[in-house]
Amino acid sequence: MADQPSKDSDNKAGGDMSVREAGKKGGDTVRERYGSGFYETIGRKGGQATRERHGAQFYEAIGQKGGRVVKDKYGSDFYEEIGHKGGQKVKRLIAEAKKNISNEAKPEA
Repeated sequence: MADQPSKDSDNKAGGDMSVREAGKKGGDTVRERYGSGFYETIGRKGGQATRERHGAQFYEAIGQKGGRVVKDKYGSDFYEEIGHKGGQKVKRLIAEAKKNISNEAKPEA
């Protein structure tokens, strides 16, 4: 058993780098070559293909399934809490934007 790599290391026999490290290196290379927007583009294409293959109801079903898992794990009050936090952040961002617009409109003395 001592000859087997640990679950955390993900090392291949004789390799110098873990699978995780290799994946990160590959992802960094793709980001440098194509830009970070590349991931958004391929994600959107994948989402469209999934919708065409499985239908829009597929997303509804997996969303409900995920929502039930989160509710079971954190409780129903969790949604109220994150909704409140999100609303407060939006309120703050709107106030900052109004302040910036106001400051830009003021003539300099």
